[in-house]
Amino acid sequence: MHDEKPWLKHYDAGVAPDVPAADTTYAHMLEESFSDFADRAALHFMGVTQKFRELDLLSRRFAAFLGEIGCGPGDVVGINLPNTPQYLIAHAGALRAGCAATGVSPLLTPKEMAYQLNDCGARVLVTLDAIFEQRVTKIHEKVAKLSHIVPTGIADFLPWPKRTLGRLLKKIPTGKISPLPGKTVIHFRRLLESYPPKAPKIDIKPENICLIQYTGGTTGMPKGAELTHGNMVSNLLQSKQWLDTKRGGEIYISGFPFFHLAGLMYGMSGMGLGNTQILIPDPRNTKHICDEFARYLPTAMANVPSLYQMLLAEPMFKTLNFTQVKACLSGAAPFPVDSFSALEALVGEGKVIEVYGMTEASPLLTMNPFRGLKKIGTVGIPIQSTHMKLMDLETGEREVAVGEEGEIIARGPQIMKGYWKKPEETAHAMRSIRGETWLYTGDVAKMDADGYFTIVDRAKDMLNVGGFKVFSKEVEETLYEHPAIQFCAVIGLPNPERPGSEVVKAVVQLSANFKDKDRDAIERELMQYCHENMAPYKRPKSIEFVESLPLTAVGKVDKKALRPNK
Repeated sequence: MHDEKPWLKHYDAGVAPDVPAADTTYAHMLEESFSDFADRAALHFMGVTQKFRELDLLSRRFAAFLGEIGCGPGDVVGINLPNTPQYLIAHAGALRAGCAATGVSPLLTPKEMAYQLNDCGARVLVTLDAIFEQRVTKIHEKVAKLSHIVPTGIADFLPWPKRTLGRLLKKIPTGKISPLPGKTVIHFRRLLESYPPKAPKIDIKPENICLIQYTGGTTGMPKGAELTHGNMVSNLLQSKQWLDTKRGGEIYISGFPFFHLAGLMYGMSGMGLGNTQILIPDPRNTKHICDEFARYLPTAMANVPSLYQMLLAEPMFKTLNFTQVKACLSGAAPFPVDSFSALEALVGEGKVIEVYGMTEASPLLTMNPFRGLKKIGTVGIPIQSTHMKLMDLETGEREVAVGEEGEIIARGPQIMKGYWKKPEETAHAMRSIRGETWLYTGDVAKMDADGYFTIVDRAKDMLNVGGFKVFSKEVEETLYEHPAIQFCAVIGLPNPERPGSEVVKAVVQLSANFKDKDRDAIERELMQYCHENMAPYKRPKSIEFVESLPLTAVGKVDKKALRPNK
């Protein structure tokens, strides 16, 4: 039904229907950037600027360390840091040594850390000194293959006065480094001082694994998506052409953490294209983001919608100069229309670009056009060399009609190789249709006649209410139109009277103007509002008020934490 690719007619001039197959590696792109832009700022971090020349030198030293301990192709380096210079140094060094990198969230519990490190077989872990003391000391005996642990401090690349003052005032978290039986512990700064800037000469190919990026789910353990150098280069070149990114001519700012693929891809784009990055270690500090924005005047932003909403509530954000900003990318969660419009009114018409992607797709699959027709509320159209279809929700084998809900399936050069050491999960996600392999995303969407996709829900967030399908996103969007709602999440609870069916529950964080009002009165008002604006089976049967909704590390509402028996 959709083989005609109706979206192609909405591509901007200069955007080709396809990008050439990746014939290079991300490691090679790094070499070119380091050579071509040696004197350009690679990153700004808490008032300190590091040039590409320094990033080149330090990542070579880290690669030399890996080569010295026999860590190369087939080995995995875990990076357990917030957005700091050390993350990019270790990441670039690992890839230059031929290793695969895996981002390990600093928010994981010791048990979750041990699972990921064991699952991917990491040999080296770069971690914060505070995490070393609090968590690594508890799990080191349970992670057999991990041989080297490289702790570092957040302030290690700050000048001496800032580093010392921050620690004295307890503004910068620190931790005690101690020997661990059976492990080699070497501090990051000492490592860089001890090894020469000579990366081992490794023959890396596009089909080699670049990243093992973990993605969670409502059920089951996290899975490591195997992303090759070819996957990452393809997606980087797709987005470069789509957004008309100038090599060596852009400045990025983003609150996405590097351990999330959206943040890492932005970071890899900066290093791989010779563009400057403003590193944000704590995206909750919106005043710091605004200070950095005013100081360095970025040309592009990328954030989850909730961070844009937090920035819109920050008085300084409204005083910033956005004339140099070309694009504000938004993804990883739905963007309420009112907030989208408020951001666009501030930064400039047409500059806010909603995108869609997933870890398994390196991550981008769709974007609204950079210059052309943008449809608010949609995630745009499939990018170059990317084919997408919608399949029926019952069997996954029948392509649905335009305007009908279905599960997104996709194919393209950015689609993962598979899940690390999980053949059954890989076979379930990567299915063959008429000899072509398609990724089944688990996302439910609709496509209009122009080829623009609107995400309806995650398949796992779709509720079954007495045989009716209820899309939580649709109920949430209706709730967001009520002034009492600051943030909300809709979940399903088991219906005790009808086994296999669910009842709709809304969890609500009130807006500032309603926080001091009577909760019972607000609940009655919201119930009446739902009665007037939703079909009976879609209406929440209960409303819970919370001071704040739980968020994931990226700023998405954590529905898993809201569900019973979580």
